[in-house]
Amino acid sequence: MSSKQVLICQYRSCLAQGSAEVLAAFLESSASDVSIVPTECQGQCNLGTTVRILPDEIWYCRVKPTDVDAIAESHLKNAQPVDRLLHPRIHPTYSTP
Repeated sequence: MSSKQVLICQYRSCLAQGSAEVLAAFLESSASDVSIVPTECQGQCNLGTTVRILPDEIWYCRVKPTDVDAIAESHLKNAQPVDRLLHPRIHPTYSTP
């Protein structure tokens, strides 16, 4: 069993923001020992594409396919969240563009 899960919203608002491409990028990424899980709505529609990492409870917002390598390398391999993509309401100590 994988130690981490990457949950990627595949519901309407996120799909309109390119979540299918984000899912594809995660499936092609170099992250190992990680389960990539497409999900229904995660309740953060206005900041999609939403990506949630479990069991860390780290929420990323406005994720684009070009951000996936940074998340895979920094967070999934080195346990360092990508500050610029953190959801500002869930992780208020960080700023998001």
